[in-house]
Amino acid sequence: MRELTIRRNEAGQRLDKFLHKYMKDAPSSLFYKMMRKKNIVLNGEKCTGQEILSVGDSVKLFFSEETFVKFGAPAVSEEKTSSNIPLLKEAGNAFERFGNLEVIYEDQHILAVSKPAGILSQKAQPSDLSLNEWLVGYLLSKKEITAADLHTFRPSVCNRLDRNTSGLVLCAKSLAGAQFLTSCLKDRSVHKYYRLFVKGTPKEGVLTGWLQKDEKTNTVTILDSCPTNKKDVSEIKTGIKPISSYKLPGGTVITHAQAELFTGRSHQIRAHLAHIGHCLIGDSKYGDPTINRPIQSIHKNSQMLHAWQIVFPTCIEGTFSYLSGKTITAKEPESYQQLILYCRQKAEKQNKPGRKEV
Repeated sequence: MRELTIRRNEAGQRLDKFLHKYMKDAPSSLFYKMMRKKNIVLNGEKCTGQEILSVGDSVKLFFSEETFVKFGAPAVSEEKTSSNIPLLKEAGNAFERFGNLEVIYEDQHILAVSKPAGILSQKAQPSDLSLNEWLVGYLLSKKEITAADLHTFRPSVCNRLDRNTSGLVLCAKSLAGAQFLTSCLKDRSVHKYYRLFVKGTPKEGVLTGWLQKDEKTNTVTILDSCPTNKKDVSEIKTGIKPISSYKLPGGTVITHAQAELFTGRSHQIRAHLAHIGHCLIGDSKYGDPTINRPIQSIHKNSQMLHAWQIVFPTCIEGTFSYLSGKTITAKEPESYQQLILYCRQKAEKQNKPGRKEV
């Protein structure tokens, strides 16, 4: 027999879902049969599997150890549990490789971290290390989770950024946190703002269009109107607001700007701005190499795009009401100040006003 006590990161899910995570190789029929026979009980009472678990609930499973082993339950000892989870090694490697990333906000359910450019949000290949593995390593290092916890819940990244985009990433430390963040991101009630540098001076406003993705080339095309064939096409909406512009020798203009993402599609900001003639500085896929090449040492082959700020809705109720209206900001990378200094110096050499406030 084993008795499992529901912890914070496991609460909020149905009992049958929890059992499937704990004994990953067991069929549903086994659980329902054992619940009917009271070989599985919740808080000492007969259960159906539909119950929503709360912190502190007791789940007792009257099985033999052979049954637990047969259906993939974690080993009893922590040492054996650790050796049975490949994620632990990856988490340790990711935490060691990426180091102490800047955690901007953290509570018992969620975490906001500033991701540097060059790190994947999630694995693209099985051999990759990403922010997901770093998150597990970080929480293990703080002893907020154990190896055994990972059998029933895995902390995870909830919003993704391109590898070469820096900035805020929201992560779930508990199941309740994952459900909350997923809901906010899905209904777009969270406002997401980006800081970036673009070619030329875009007009302030809201851009609309249609985005079509080519999975084979991992590129997108922006269309001004909805095509007849809507396959792999999504409507998009992107806000843009110039902050300051710099005129360089030869007439080239670089603008520091802010974008608001109303819809979250692959490469949306990069492709949308390139579509209207204002490609991102440093963007090798949709950008202008004649501008990127001279300042390669600054942008380091990464687009100058930074997830700068997230603002939660003001009407949150219940468990997460404390996040109502909360603003989380990730300061711009050092490369942003380096590019501004570069632009000012180039402008001064031609004895012309180098900075135009917008």
